[in-house]
Parts: sequence; structure tokens; C-alpha cells
Amino acid sequence: MGIDLPLVWAIIIAFGVLMYVVMDGFDLGIGLLFPFIPDRTERDTMINTIAPVWDGNETWLALGGAGLMAAFPLVYSVVLSAFYIPLLLMLGGLIFRGVAFEFRFKADEAHRPFWDKAFAGGSILATLCQGWVLGGLINGLHVTGPSYDGGAFDWVSPFSLFTGMALLAAYALLGATWLMFKTEGALHDRMRALAKPLTLALLACIAIVSIWTPLLHQAIADRWFTMPNMAILAVVPVLVIAIAAVLLRSLGNARGNHTVPFLMSLGLMLLGYVGLGISLWPNIIPPALTLRDAAAPPESMGFALVGALFVIPFILIYTAWAYYVFRGKVRHGEGYH
Repeated sequence: MGIDLPLVWAIIIAFGVLMYVVMDGFDLGIGLLFPFIPDRTERDTMINTIAPVWDGNETWLALGGAGLMAAFPLVYSVVLSAFYIPLLLMLGGLIFRGVAFEFRFKADEAHRPFWDKAFAGGSILATLCQGWVLGGLINGLHVTGPSYDGGAFDWVSPFSLFTGMALLAAYALLGATWLMFKTEGALHDRMRALAKPLTLALLACIAIVSIWTPLLHQAIADRWFTMPNMAILAVVPVLVIAIAAVLLRSLGNARGNHTVPFLMSLGLMLLGYVGLGISLWPNIIPPALTLRDAAAPPESMGFALVGALFVIPFILIYTAWAYYVFRGKVRHGEGYH
């Protein structure tokens, strides 16, 4: 029996995107939290928690994009055509944020506030754009043959604008719980205080999206709310409730394990990702373009797979090594930059 190359590549790309959302999520979340932390020393500490690893976090975005182009070129072309504006704005936000990350350490006192605002602004813009693309993709795209047949602003809708705001809450929560894990003292306490309302905001967003999505798409409603699927898939919302309960309880325990809130936040993101996959499967572009419809020729996919299986272990190894080397708390006055 041969290898199901479209499925293998779908798993690789889904893994790459998940790793990006997880790792660059708390990275971007720190920028989202900057406006709530006016103290310069605390901002430096926040930056220093990600300084050794932030470049590597974005490797997964490049992997996902390259994998999409190699394995599903039709999807790559359609997505770029449909979301040209938000994707261009997202890249601009990431670039501006990266420049601000480097320059704020070297700027004099007069210019540092500008670069702090640039870091926060780039993080907000990149996060919003990712949420808009997600919402627009869930809404579905007009595809005729091998081409996108919609307009430049078809991605704009109340649903996509809401998913942008929801992603702000999700990344901010990841950033807050990451800082709880990596810091101590006043900054740690401030992040604990911020994390609880962010958790409640994210849970509200999850509930709204979970209701809104099946109301927009009958196929998704049928997937989740007909038997026996309903009984089987009920495990997802049950896990969301259980993880949220553990997260809120850990946030209320100042002497508890500082790792638990971050892990629970990651769990909520993972369950949201799983729920999205369940809703869209087997379509790679809703409403009707499936994995196999959009797949590249087997020869191309097989050739690219060899390279991916060679590269991905190296990415995992150096990522794990970086996080291992720079483990532990980051304190005021300490840093890696």
C-alpha cells in the first residue's frame, strides 16, 4: 500500500502551523501586553524572556508556507490571492516588530518610547491579520477551477473581524502565562492579575465562535450536532471546560506551580485548533476544495517530502536545545540580549 502523500503533507503543514501558533503566540502576546506595563525595566525583562528564542519561533511560519507551496500549490495561490491585503499587512507588522525588537535596546532615552510603541503596534497588527485570515478562511472562498474568483475584500466580514479580536485575547493570554512561568516578583503578580480576565475573555470568544460557526455553515452544524458525531465530539468542549477550570484555579493560587497556567493556556489553543480541523475536514479551502483536489503531483510531493523529513528534525532539535539552555527565570537586570 502506497503512502497517502496528501494526508502526510496535511499533517506536516498542520503541525508547522500549530507550532507557529504556540511559539510565536506567546511571543506576539508579550507585545500585546506592552501597553499594560509602563515600567521600562519590566518591559526589558519581558523582552529578555524571549530574546534567545524569538527568531527561531518564526521558522515554523516559513515551514508552513513553504510546505503549502510545495504540496498544495493551488491552495497557496488561492490563499495569497484572497488574503493578499491582510497577509501583506501581517508581514509588515512582523518586520516592523522585529526591527523594533532590536532597535529598542540600542535607542537612547528619547527614542526608546517610539520603538516600544512600534513593538506593540507590530504585534497587534500581525495578530489581527492572522485572525482576519482565519475568519475569512472559515467563511469560505470563491474558487473557479484553479483560480480565486472573489474580490480583494471578500475576507472582510463581522465574523472575520471578531476572530481577529479573539486571537488578540488568545495570544495575550499565552504571553501573560509565559511571563508568569519566566518571571517573578511584581511582574509575575501583574501577569497573574491580567491572566484571569484574559482567560474569561478567551472562553467567551470560544463560546461565541462555537455558536456562530455552525450558524453560518450548515455542513459544520451537521458535523457537530448529529449523532453519533455529537456524542463522540462532545469530548472537545468537555476538555475545554476542564482545562479552563484548572487554569482559573491555578491563577488563583499564588503559591502554585508557575508552569501550570502556561500549559493550560496551550491546551486551550490546541483544543481550538482541533475543533477547527474537525469543522473543516477534509476541505483545505472551504466550502468544497479538498486535500486531494488541491494536491500537487505525487512526484513533486514525494520529492519535497524527502527534504521536509530531513529539515524538520533539525528544527525540532535546535528549538528544544535553545529552550533548554535558556530555561529558568529571568530577573530584573538580567538578560540575554
